[in-house]
Amino acid sequence: MSHAMHGHKLASELESVPLSDGTISRRITDMAQDIKSQLIDRVKKGKYALQLDESTDVSNCAQLLVFVRYSFDGKLNEDLLFCAPLEGTCKGEDMFTKLDNKLKKEGLSWDECIGVCTDGAAAMLGKKKGLKARVLQVAPHIKFMHCIIHREALASKTLDPELKIVLETAIKMINHIKSRPLNTRLFATLCNELGLQHEGLLFHTEVRWLSRGNVLSRLFELRDEVRLFLMEHGSQLTDHLTDPDWLTRLANLSCIFDRLNGLNLSLQGENTSIMSMSDKIRAFKRKVDRWTARVEMGRIDMFPELDEFMEENDLSVHIVKKSITTHLQALLEHFDKYFPEETAPEQYDWIRSPFTVTTASHLSACMEDALVELSCDRTLETDFNSKTLAEFWISVEREHPQLSKAAMDSYFSVMKQLIAQTKSVRDVGQLGKAELFIQFAPTVT
Repeated sequence: MSHAMHGHKLASELESVPLSDGTISRRITDMAQDIKSQLIDRVKKGKYALQLDESTDVSNCAQLLVFVRYSFDGKLNEDLLFCAPLEGTCKGEDMFTKLDNKLKKEGLSWDECIGVCTDGAAAMLGKKKGLKARVLQVAPHIKFMHCIIHREALASKTLDPELKIVLETAIKMINHIKSRPLNTRLFATLCNELGLQHEGLLFHTEVRWLSRGNVLSRLFELRDEVRLFLMEHGSQLTDHLTDPDWLTRLANLSCIFDRLNGLNLSLQGENTSIMSMSDKIRAFKRKVDRWTARVEMGRIDMFPELDEFMEENDLSVHIVKKSITTHLQALLEHFDKYFPEETAPEQYDWIRSPFTVTTASHLSACMEDALVELSCDRTLETDFNSKTLAEFWISVEREHPQLSKAAMDSYFSVMKQLIAQTKSVRDVGQLGKAELFIQFAPTVT
């Protein structure tokens, strides 16, 4: 109207006037509500699984984050279902009440929920008062799982007392530099003058599961610069950075935690399943066992950083042989504790290769007959080669419902640790609900 009545110049000036705060806020709210409605409609169309966690944000408010995995349009999808504050205590009853009320409010039924993935806290998996106990009262069919990535983080925490002292000393060095802004700036200047790739150290944070590996790797990489800096400031910690035995143990820790970080990252990703994650855990356990045997033979070439350091300083493997083997054996024991071999890995072969594995003794006779029928369908074999495993089993739901359900249960029984991939669980509380929905949910129509 302005363009028609007053011309292009005045219309352009009006277009440059920003919208009011209320208008922008209302539009964000409308967009978030639209995204939320789309997500709920998608989840209602089939089975779904939940993953949830509780953490305290920077404002000391307890936040309950719930993620959902569901099938839509022939594919598996993962999204943030909701983020809600826990006003009072954070007991299992409180979390169940909040979760149950949210699901009922959105019209989601517990009958359609297949599995729930949580951490191992008593409030989550308690047999009497935990969230698991309350959920099973209303939905006994739901399968609960302790998050595999969380179990991996717990298993990797084991440390020999001598190595623990090395880790604590390393953290003291880092805190001496990072906890004082002036020291941080001076150390960055030193790194710049020496032309180094990195200009600073990293803080160690327990809530970040990759923290120890990244922190130790950076410290070992900048060990000479840290030694010079501490020497200039007259710190007694300098003595450790001139001790070959201490530096060897630091290199050992850096290598081990680097491998653990690699395992942790490999377990993350979209549409992960218990099949692939179990295989990776099983492979890591075998590698740890092999590493132990090689160290006992005096070979550490699987840890190139440690091997290179010891060659440069003409050090013998025997000075750290006992420490490394003890740590690796304890690490393997903890992995066996958190990941016992409860089931044979072959039980999932019919899901991965339904056209080559046509017998599965643990399946019922009816399902085994259906598997034989499916394996002889050459048209489906063509689809199998052109689709992902999850997409294939979703596509055969109508023709082979029992097989499809059994296969998809393996996908719904475990979800990726989305929370581990955010900047930090504690950072989520800084985001409003609208931003959270926009960040994780489907595209706005």
